[in-house]
Parts: sequence; structure tokens; C-alpha cells
Amino acid sequence: MGDPRKLRKHYSGPTHPWQKERIDEEVALSKEYGFKNKVELWRLNSLLSKYKQRVKNLIPKKDAKSEEEKKGLLKRLYELKLVKQDAIPEDILGVTLRDFCERRLQTVVLRKGLARSIKQARQFIVHEHIFIGERKITSPSYITSSSEELMIRFDEKSPLSVEDHPERVQVAKQLKEEMAEAGLKPHVEGESKREAKHDAERPKRRKITPRKGPSKGEAKKPVKEEAE
Repeated sequence: MGDPRKLRKHYSGPTHPWQKERIDEEVALSKEYGFKNKVELWRLNSLLSKYKQRVKNLIPKKDAKSEEEKKGLLKRLYELKLVKQDAIPEDILGVTLRDFCERRLQTVVLRKGLARSIKQARQFIVHEHIFIGERKITSPSYITSSSEELMIRFDEKSPLSVEDHPERVQVAKQLKEEMAEAGLKPHVEGESKREAKHDAERPKRRKITPRKGPSKGEAKKPVKEEAE
């Protein structure tokens, strides 16, 4: 047995502890995107800084290896929906911390209409209700690619996988109200199936044909009794 590996920090904190503008920005981002603490935010900021520092070192270089690294870096950030397909290396310097926050699994779950709030989205992920394809992801800070975003779903064994679950009904109702206020037509995953099921279970009304009676002013004809 060897010595245990030395654990190192994967982030760097702020250079100055008391900066009002930075603190206000961190508080706003933590509230909007549901960060548990400042460390999660600093980790994301450190990841952004690494990408920017890497591209700064590559921009002046023109050799074949550097050009290949630039293409790989742009491809990676395009998969994360952080830059456009026709972006150039300089565009990476314009990526903001808020852009990275939008690619966190916690945010994507909320944007897809699978949760009512950013805090509930975090709860669903931590409580192992969320799958990406066949993988269970329990980290709210997981950075989601564009292909993985299409595969986000509830665990089949989870009660939330049922479309008529009270929480999912509330999510669909809330999304409808928000979209109606914005003047847009809402589209919630499973909503059309739920409405079709509801229509199928609804009893069909029998069409009633009105009976023809005597017209106005016309005497009612006597009914002839058959002789025994």
C-alpha cells in the first residue's frame, strides 16, 4: 500500500475577500441558479478561467498542433452550447459565468419543465430521480452538452416518471400560466399524451335527437285503440 494521494483544490477563490460588486454578483447568481454555497460558484468560475487562459495561450500560435487544439476547444464549447458553430477562438473570451451557469444540469432540468423551481430541480437530482440516457447523475453542477440535454429524463423506477404525479401536474400547470402571460403556446413533455388519455377516459355524450311533435295550430291526432 502506498501513501494516500494528496487532495488538491480544484478552484481558486477571489483574490480580495471584500469587494462589494463581486459579492453582490455572487449573491444574485447563487439565488438565481440555486448554488448551495460560494465554493460551487468559484469552481465554475475557475473552469471558465481555465478555458480562457488556454485560448489566450493558443491565439498567438500558428503551428499545426496549436490549430488542432483550437479546433478541439471550439468543438467542445460548441457541444456545450457556449459558442456558435462558426465561432473563432477569440469568441471564447466573450463567454461569461452566467453562460456556464445555464449549462448546469440543475438549470437545464428547470428549463425543460421537469421542476417547478431551481431548488426543486436540485432536490430531484440529489435524490437520484434524474437520468441522462442510462446514467444516473446526482451532481447538480454537472455541465450538460447539447446531445445530453435531449436525453434528460426521470428514472423509470421513480414515482415522478408517472405523468399524472401531483408534482408533474403542478409543473405543467405553472408552465402553462407563465407561457400564457408571455403570449406563447406552452409545450410540456408528456402534456399531449396526458390530454389524449384524459379525452379517451372521458365518457362520450349521446347525441339527442329532438322528437317531432305537432306543429303550432295543428290538433293532436287521437290515438286509435285496437279492438280486442
